Amino acid sequence: MLRGDEVMGKIRDRMTEQLRLRGYSRQTINAYILQIRNLVRYTGRSPDIVTEEELKSYLLFLVNTRKVSASYRNQSVSAIKFLYRHVLKKPFMITDIPRPKREQKLPSVLSFDEVMGLFSAVRNRKHLAILALCYSAGLRVSEVAALKVSDIDSDRMMIHVHGGKGKKDRYTVLSGIALELLRDYAFYFKPKKWLFPGGRKGRHITPRSIQSMVSTAARKAHLRKHVTTHTLRHSFATHLLENGTGLRYIQELLGHKSAKTTQRYTHVAKKKLRRIASPLDTISGSRMDPEVQQPALKNQIRLLKRNKHTE
Repeated sequence: MLRGDEVMGKIRDRMTEQLRLRGYSRQTINAYILQIRNLVRYTGRSPDIVTEEELKSYLLFLVNTRKVSASYRNQSVSAIKFLYRHVLKKPFMITDIPRPKREQKLPSVLSFDEVMGLFSAVRNRKHLAILALCYSAGLRVSEVAALKVSDIDSDRMMIHVHGGKGKKDRYTVLSGIALELLRDYAFYFKPKKWLFPGGRKGRHITPRSIQSMVSTAARKAHLRKHVTTHTLRHSFATHLLENGTGLRYIQELLGHKSAKTTQRYTHVAKKKLRRIASPLDTISGSRMDPEVQQPALKNQIRLLKRNKHTE
Protein backbone atom coordinates (compact mmCIF):
# COMPACT_ATOMS: atom_id res chain seq x y z
CA MET A 1 0.00 0.00 0.00
CA LEU A 2 1.32 3.42 -0.94
CA ARG A 3 1.63 6.13 1.69
CA GLY A 4 -0.64 9.16 1.33
CA ASP A 5 2.15 11.50 0.19
CA GLU A 6 3.30 8.96 -2.42
CA VAL A 7 -0.24 8.67 -3.77
CA MET A 8 -0.63 12.44 -3.90
CA GLY A 9 2.71 12.80 -5.66
CA LYS A 10 1.33 10.73 -8.52
CA ILE A 11 -1.99 12.59 -8.68
CA ARG A 12 -1.10 16.18 -7.85
CA ASP A 13 0.77 16.98 -11.06
CA ARG A 14 -1.86 15.38 -13.31
CA MET A 15 -4.72 17.12 -11.57
CA THR A 16 -2.94 20.50 -11.48
CA GLU A 17 -2.23 20.26 -15.21
CA GLN A 18 -5.88 19.56 -16.06
CA LEU A 19 -7.11 22.37 -13.79
CA ARG A 20 -4.70 24.86 -15.35
CA LEU A 21 -5.69 23.83 -18.87
CA ARG A 22 -9.28 24.70 -17.96
CA GLY A 23 -8.34 28.08 -16.52
CA TYR A 24 -8.99 27.42 -12.83
CA SER A 25 -7.51 29.93 -10.40
CA ARG A 26 -4.55 29.13 -8.17
CA GLN A 27 -6.82 29.34 -5.14
CA THR A 28 -9.25 26.77 -6.58
CA ILE A 29 -6.40 24.48 -7.63
CA ASN A 30 -4.97 24.51 -4.10
CA ALA A 31 -8.41 23.88 -2.61
CA TYR A 32 -9.12 20.92 -4.92
CA ILE A 33 -5.72 19.35 -4.25
CA LEU A 34 -6.33 19.67 -0.51
CA GLN A 35 -9.75 18.03 -0.86
CA ILE A 36 -8.27 15.04 -2.70
CA ARG A 37 -5.46 14.80 -0.13
CA ASN A 38 -8.10 14.52 2.60
CA LEU A 39 -9.85 11.78 0.61
CA VAL A 40 -6.60 9.83 0.30
CA ARG A 41 -5.92 10.17 4.02
CA TYR A 42 -9.38 8.85 4.83
CA THR A 43 -9.31 5.83 2.51
CA GLY A 44 -5.58 5.10 2.77
CA ARG A 45 -5.65 4.05 -0.87
CA SER A 46 -5.08 5.52 -4.30
CA PRO A 47 -8.24 7.00 -5.85
CA ASP A 48 -7.56 4.65 -8.79
CA ILE A 49 -8.72 1.70 -6.71
CA VAL A 50 -11.17 3.40 -4.32
CA THR A 51 -14.71 2.08 -4.65
CA GLU A 52 -17.89 4.11 -5.09
CA GLU A 53 -19.00 2.97 -1.61
CA GLU A 54 -15.78 4.34 -0.12
CA LEU A 55 -16.39 7.70 -1.80
CA LYS A 56 -19.87 7.88 -0.31
CA SER A 57 -18.50 6.76 3.07
CA TYR A 58 -16.02 9.64 2.98
CA LEU A 59 -18.73 12.18 2.20
CA LEU A 60 -20.85 10.81 5.06
CA PHE A 61 -17.78 11.12 7.30
CA LEU A 62 -17.63 14.83 6.43
CA VAL A 63 -21.31 15.20 7.41
CA ASN A 64 -21.55 13.02 10.52
CA THR A 65 -18.08 13.21 12.06
CA ARG A 66 -16.40 16.38 10.87
CA LYS A 67 -19.72 18.23 10.59
CA VAL A 68 -18.40 20.56 7.90
CA SER A 69 -20.54 23.16 6.15
CA ALA A 70 -22.55 22.47 3.00
CA SER A 71 -20.22 24.74 1.01
CA TYR A 72 -17.20 22.71 2.13
CA ARG A 73 -18.92 19.45 1.17
CA ASN A 74 -19.90 20.94 -2.16
CA GLN A 75 -16.27 21.83 -2.83
CA SER A 76 -15.23 18.30 -1.88
CA VAL A 77 -17.77 16.84 -4.32
CA SER A 78 -16.54 19.20 -7.05
CA ALA A 79 -12.93 18.13 -6.51
CA ILE A 80 -13.84 14.44 -6.55
CA LYS A 81 -15.97 14.79 -9.68
CA PHE A 82 -13.17 16.67 -11.44
CA LEU A 83 -10.63 14.01 -10.46
CA TYR A 84 -12.66 11.06 -11.74
CA ARG A 85 -14.01 12.82 -14.83
CA HIS A 86 -10.93 14.62 -16.17
CA VAL A 87 -7.90 12.97 -14.56
CA LEU A 88 -8.72 9.30 -13.91
CA LYS A 89 -11.24 9.10 -16.80
CA LYS A 90 -13.75 7.17 -14.66
CA PRO A 91 -16.94 9.25 -14.84
CA PHE A 92 -19.07 6.21 -13.95
CA MET A 93 -17.68 6.44 -10.40
CA ILE A 94 -19.44 9.73 -9.69
CA THR A 95 -22.83 9.33 -11.38
CA ASP A 96 -24.63 8.62 -8.09
CA ILE A 97 -22.79 11.13 -5.90
CA PRO A 98 -25.24 13.92 -5.03
CA ARG A 99 -24.38 17.50 -4.21
CA PRO A 100 -25.44 18.76 -0.77
CA LYS A 101 -28.38 21.12 -0.57
CA ARG A 102 -27.12 24.68 -0.25
CA GLU A 103 -27.65 26.37 3.10
CA GLN A 104 -29.97 29.36 2.87
CA LYS A 105 -28.14 31.62 5.30
CA LEU A 106 -28.60 35.36 5.29
CA PRO A 107 -25.41 37.44 5.03
CA SER A 108 -24.08 39.14 8.16
CA VAL A 109 -24.28 42.91 7.76
CA LEU A 110 -22.88 45.83 9.77
CA SER A 111 -24.83 49.00 10.44
CA PHE A 112 -23.42 52.37 9.34
CA ASP A 113 -22.36 53.06 12.93
CA GLU A 114 -20.62 49.70 13.18
CA VAL A 115 -18.71 50.36 9.95
CA MET A 116 -17.58 53.74 11.27
CA GLY A 117 -16.64 52.14 14.58
CA LEU A 118 -14.55 49.56 12.73
CA PHE A 119 -12.71 52.25 10.78
CA SER A 120 -12.18 54.35 13.90
CA ALA A 121 -10.33 51.43 15.50
CA VAL A 122 -7.70 51.38 12.71
CA ARG A 123 -4.57 53.46 13.26
CA ASN A 124 -2.46 52.27 10.32
CA ARG A 125 -2.78 54.25 7.03
CA LYS A 126 -2.35 51.22 4.82
CA HIS A 127 -4.82 49.13 6.81
CA LEU A 128 -7.43 51.88 6.78
CA ALA A 129 -7.11 52.37 3.02
CA ILE A 130 -7.57 48.62 2.46
CA LEU A 131 -10.62 48.32 4.71
CA ALA A 132 -12.17 51.45 3.18
CA LEU A 133 -11.83 49.93 -0.31
CA CYS A 134 -13.31 46.61 0.82
CA TYR A 135 -16.42 48.37 2.09
CA SER A 136 -16.79 51.32 -0.28
CA ALA A 137 -16.36 49.27 -3.47
CA GLY A 138 -17.75 45.89 -2.39
CA LEU A 139 -14.51 44.09 -3.28
CA ARG A 140 -13.70 40.49 -2.51
CA VAL A 141 -10.58 40.06 -0.39
CA SER A 142 -8.65 38.49 -3.29
CA GLU A 143 -9.64 41.43 -5.51
CA VAL A 144 -8.49 44.18 -3.18
CA ALA A 145 -5.24 42.29 -2.50
CA ALA A 146 -4.41 42.09 -6.22
CA LEU A 147 -5.21 45.72 -7.11
CA LYS A 148 -2.60 47.61 -9.09
CA VAL A 149 -1.97 51.32 -8.91
CA SER A 150 -3.17 51.58 -12.52
CA ASP A 151 -6.55 50.05 -11.55
CA ILE A 152 -7.57 53.23 -9.71
CA ASP A 153 -9.23 55.58 -12.20
CA SER A 154 -9.63 58.84 -10.26
CA ASP A 155 -10.87 60.74 -13.34
CA ARG A 156 -13.90 58.50 -13.79
CA MET A 157 -14.06 57.58 -10.07
CA MET A 158 -13.99 53.90 -10.93
CA ILE A 159 -11.95 50.86 -9.92
CA HIS A 160 -11.03 48.31 -12.58
CA VAL A 161 -11.21 44.80 -11.13
CA HIS A 162 -9.17 42.32 -13.19
CA GLY A 163 -9.88 38.59 -13.15
CA GLY A 164 -12.55 38.53 -10.47
CA LYS A 165 -14.50 35.41 -9.63
CA GLY A 166 -15.09 33.42 -12.81
CA LYS A 167 -12.13 35.20 -14.47
CA LYS A 168 -14.36 38.20 -15.18
CA ASP A 169 -13.25 41.84 -15.32
CA ARG A 170 -15.59 44.55 -14.10
CA TYR A 171 -15.73 48.14 -12.89
CA THR A 172 -16.95 49.23 -9.49
CA VAL A 173 -17.32 52.60 -7.79
CA LEU A 174 -14.45 54.59 -6.28
CA SER A 175 -15.54 56.51 -3.21
CA GLY A 176 -14.32 60.09 -2.84
CA ILE A 177 -13.40 59.44 0.80
CA ALA A 178 -11.63 56.21 -0.14
CA LEU A 179 -9.66 58.14 -2.77
CA GLU A 180 -8.54 60.65 -0.14
CA LEU A 181 -7.37 57.80 2.09
CA LEU A 182 -5.54 56.20 -0.86
CA ARG A 183 -3.75 59.45 -1.70
CA ASP A 184 -2.72 59.90 1.92
CA TYR A 185 -1.47 56.30 2.02
CA ALA A 186 0.36 56.64 -1.32
CA PHE A 187 2.11 59.83 -0.17
CA TYR A 188 3.83 57.91 2.62
CA PHE A 189 4.17 54.41 1.16
CA LYS A 190 4.68 55.26 -2.54
CA PRO A 191 3.43 51.99 -4.09
CA LYS A 192 4.80 51.19 -7.55
CA LYS A 193 3.09 48.26 -9.31
CA TRP A 194 0.87 46.73 -6.65
CA LEU A 195 -1.38 49.15 -4.80
CA PHE A 196 -0.76 47.19 -1.60
CA PRO A 197 2.63 45.43 -1.74
CA GLY A 198 3.17 42.41 0.48
CA GLY A 199 6.06 41.30 2.64
CA ARG A 200 7.71 39.39 -0.20
CA LYS A 201 9.45 41.51 -2.80
CA GLY A 202 7.48 41.88 -6.02
CA ARG A 203 4.31 40.33 -4.55
CA HIS A 204 1.08 41.91 -3.41
CA ILE A 205 -0.36 41.60 0.07
CA THR A 206 -2.00 38.27 0.88
CA PRO A 207 -5.75 37.86 1.47
CA ARG A 208 -4.93 36.28 4.81
CA SER A 209 -3.13 39.44 5.95
CA ILE A 210 -6.15 41.55 5.02
CA GLN A 211 -8.50 39.23 6.89
CA SER A 212 -6.25 39.53 9.93
CA MET A 213 -6.52 43.34 9.71
CA VAL A 214 -10.32 43.13 9.70
CA SER A 215 -10.42 40.71 12.64
CA THR A 216 -8.06 42.92 14.66
CA ALA A 217 -10.08 46.07 13.90
CA ALA A 218 -13.36 44.34 14.82
CA ARG A 219 -11.91 43.20 18.12
CA LYS A 220 -10.63 46.70 18.96
CA ALA A 221 -14.00 48.17 17.99
CA HIS A 222 -15.72 45.71 20.38
CA LEU A 223 -18.09 44.48 17.67
CA ARG A 224 -20.12 41.50 18.81
CA LYS A 225 -20.72 40.24 15.29
CA HIS A 226 -18.29 37.93 13.55
CA VAL A 227 -16.70 40.30 11.02
CA THR A 228 -14.77 39.25 7.92
CA THR A 229 -13.80 41.03 4.72
CA HIS A 230 -16.91 39.50 3.15
CA THR A 231 -19.01 41.15 5.87
CA LEU A 232 -17.85 44.50 4.49
CA ARG A 233 -18.85 43.40 0.98
CA HIS A 234 -22.28 42.32 2.25
CA SER A 235 -22.65 45.65 4.07
CA PHE A 236 -21.76 47.56 0.89
CA ALA A 237 -24.52 45.81 -1.06
CA THR A 238 -27.12 46.11 1.67
CA HIS A 239 -26.45 49.80 2.29
CA LEU A 240 -26.69 50.52 -1.45
CA LEU A 241 -30.05 48.74 -1.56
CA GLU A 242 -31.28 50.67 1.48
CA ASN A 243 -30.28 53.92 -0.24
CA GLY A 244 -32.37 53.07 -3.29
CA THR A 245 -29.83 51.57 -5.71
CA GLY A 246 -31.42 48.99 -8.03
CA LEU A 247 -30.56 45.31 -7.74
CA ARG A 248 -29.33 45.17 -11.35
CA TYR A 249 -26.70 47.84 -10.66
CA ILE A 250 -25.65 46.17 -7.41
CA GLN A 251 -25.28 42.87 -9.26
CA GLU A 252 -22.89 44.49 -11.74
CA LEU A 253 -20.85 46.22 -9.04
CA LEU A 254 -20.46 42.98 -7.08
CA GLY A 255 -19.75 40.87 -10.16
CA HIS A 256 -22.50 38.34 -9.42
CA LYS A 257 -23.21 35.92 -12.23
CA SER A 258 -26.77 35.29 -11.09
CA ALA A 259 -29.34 37.87 -10.00
CA LYS A 260 -30.55 35.36 -7.39
CA THR A 261 -27.30 35.83 -5.47
CA THR A 262 -27.89 39.57 -5.29
CA GLN A 263 -31.56 39.24 -4.35
CA ARG A 264 -30.71 37.82 -0.93
CA TYR A 265 -29.83 41.34 0.21
CA THR A 266 -33.49 42.25 0.04
CA HIS A 267 -33.95 40.05 3.12
CA VAL A 268 -31.56 42.10 5.24
CA ALA A 269 -32.21 45.64 3.98
CA LYS A 270 -33.72 47.37 7.02
CA LYS A 271 -35.57 50.17 5.23
CA LYS A 272 -37.66 47.62 3.38
CA LEU A 273 -38.45 45.76 6.60
CA ARG A 274 -39.22 48.92 8.57
CA ARG A 275 -42.16 49.63 6.27
CA ILE A 276 -43.84 46.47 7.50
CA ALA A 277 -45.82 46.89 10.70
CA SER A 278 -45.98 43.98 13.14
CA PRO A 279 -49.55 42.73 13.71
CA LEU A 280 -49.00 43.36 17.43
CA ASP A 281 -48.55 47.06 16.64
CA THR A 282 -51.65 47.20 14.46
CA ILE A 283 -54.20 45.64 16.80
CA SER A 284 -55.87 49.02 17.27
CA GLY A 285 -56.09 49.57 13.52
CA SER A 286 -53.00 51.76 13.15
CA ARG A 287 -49.35 51.51 14.02
CA MET A 288 -48.97 52.50 17.67
CA ASP A 289 -46.34 54.57 19.38
CA PRO A 290 -44.51 52.46 22.02
CA GLU A 291 -45.60 55.02 24.62
CA VAL A 292 -49.28 54.70 23.69
CA GLN A 293 -49.95 50.98 23.73
CA GLN A 294 -53.40 49.40 23.90
CA PRO A 295 -54.53 49.71 27.58
CA ALA A 296 -55.48 46.04 27.98
CA LEU A 297 -52.11 44.82 26.75
CA LYS A 298 -50.28 47.42 28.83
CA ASN A 299 -52.12 46.31 31.98
CA GLN A 300 -51.28 42.67 31.24
CA ILE A 301 -47.59 43.55 31.02
CA ARG A 302 -47.79 45.32 34.39
CA LEU A 303 -49.44 42.29 36.00
CA LEU A 304 -46.75 39.96 34.67
CA LYS A 305 -43.99 42.22 36.02
CA ARG A 306 -45.58 42.24 39.49
CA ASN A 307 -46.07 38.49 39.58
CA LYS A 308 -42.77 36.82 40.54
CA HIS A 309 -44.09 33.35 39.75
CA THR A 310 -44.96 32.29 36.20
CA GLU A 311 -46.91 29.28 35.11
